[in-house]
Amino acid sequence: MTSRKDYTFPHFNIVLFEPEIPPNTGSVARLAVGVGASLHLVGKLGFRTDERAVKRAGLDYWKDLDLHYHDSLEALWAKYPNGRFFYATTKTARLYTDVSFKPGDFLVFGPETRGLPAEVIAANPGSTITIPMTAVMRSLNLSNAVSVVSYELVRQMRLSRFN
Repeated sequence: MTSRKDYTFPHFNIVLFEPEIPPNTGSVARLAVGVGASLHLVGKLGFRTDERAVKRAGLDYWKDLDLHYHDSLEALWAKYPNGRFFYATTKTARLYTDVSFKPGDFLVFGPETRGLPAEVIAANPGSTITIPMTAVMRSLNLSNAVSVVSYELVRQMRLSRFN
């Protein structure tokens, strides 16, 4: 069995567009450190990132976080013109497990109460992904959704190491 010390995680990017709930962002920050991802916070945030709730959820890992701020999605896209972006939404049929992820990919998630803007989803139909869930669910908690998709990327990269 591979130990944590023996395993090199692939670098990838987690993007939160206009996150609203500090503990969710703190949990995602902790996850990003744990899987070797950069965290990009985009647009107007529903809190300050120096708030206790964010740092408490990220615990002492906040200092290890590779954190980037962008004023808008357009600014993010302009900074990474060759990036591969995948947009998490409940408004697509393409499962996140149907994507062949690569190191460096960007996983983009919308705000907790409304998801990504409809125009972003409409402009990127070939890059949308969803997580299967029952019809009674509107969506998963943001930090849970980020975890599910992030670990699929990690799983795929680990499998590709041995091919």
